[in-house]
Amino acid sequence: MNIIDRYLAGTVMAYSAMVLGVLLTLGGLFVFIGQQDDIGVGNYGAADALLFSVLNLPQQAFELMPIAVLIGSLLGMGALARGSELAVLRASGVSIARLAYAVLVGSAVMMIVAALLGELVAPPLQKFARQQRAFSKYADVSFAGSGSAWVKDGDTLLSVQEQTGDNLFGGVFLYRLDGDNRLVSVGRADRATVREGQGGWRLERYTETRFLDEGKEGTEVSKVPQVELSTGLDPGFLGLAVSEPRQLPSVGLLRLMKHLRANGLETDSYEFAFWSRIARTASILLVAVLALPFALGPLRSSGAGARMVIGILIGIAFFLLQRTLESGAIVFDLDPMILAWVPTTLLAVVTTILLARTR
Repeated sequence: MNIIDRYLAGTVMAYSAMVLGVLLTLGGLFVFIGQQDDIGVGNYGAADALLFSVLNLPQQAFELMPIAVLIGSLLGMGALARGSELAVLRASGVSIARLAYAVLVGSAVMMIVAALLGELVAPPLQKFARQQRAFSKYADVSFAGSGSAWVKDGDTLLSVQEQTGDNLFGGVFLYRLDGDNRLVSVGRADRATVREGQGGWRLERYTETRFLDEGKEGTEVSKVPQVELSTGLDPGFLGLAVSEPRQLPSVGLLRLMKHLRANGLETDSYEFAFWSRIARTASILLVAVLALPFALGPLRSSGAGARMVIGILIGIAFFLLQRTLESGAIVFDLDPMILAWVPTTLLAVVTTILLARTR
């Protein structure tokens, strides 16, 4: 790398880091505000809410990195264009391809940072944050292993293996005790749904094994398609030790998909989350290069506000398209891998066309 490459790459990284810092400040503030209703529950105080917000920042940084790099690249390249630095480079014989390479180097560094945050830093910190909040709010919540949550509600113990949505859980076990804490029955539901506004849970494909009373030997097994469970537990309880697919690291998603396939269960949401993580991380390379045609073209003399608006609009369009395709993969049973790569592929096509038309 020569001096020009390092200068352009450093500009992309500096402006992207600045934008990311602003976005994280706003994101952390919104998370902290969202914790206000929980402050005062049990031993959960303002300091705990602040810690929870801070520990969630790495996950937010991973999710916001494409938008931060896009806006930062637009601002950085726009500043160079307004200062005629890009015009001087072009007049000196530096090609568009060479400029794109330099910008690509800067975005590659940001992509590596995002990958490290998303795979190594964010998942354990986010899980620790949720557990610390639980320990502060509820004294009767405990955890077993790394992939399940245990909760005691009266004479019933509940265990959840996975969370597939805000109010949807899979692999729910119920252990019922009598007044002397002796095991009365063991039940398992393939899926549990929270009944919002009604209280309680709806357990689907429920199988229960009941131990007979003293003097009788053996057990009784019953299977029902659906059963209602009266409990005051909300999703916040049972989602403490499990994570939504988009919050799991790639290695965790691969292991979970292998487990689900071995048990003949659906994996579409997890496959989409896996490929979406990879595609979203790869898009960081493209959004930085996308800023170059705008800086050399229509936004050459525009102010920082116009560039920021353009970046936000592109980022929102990318986000909405990704969320829409996620629903399509689940509802319409479409190929998750292809759908996950559609937004990034469209971004690559648009970037290539704009670069080819840039002079």
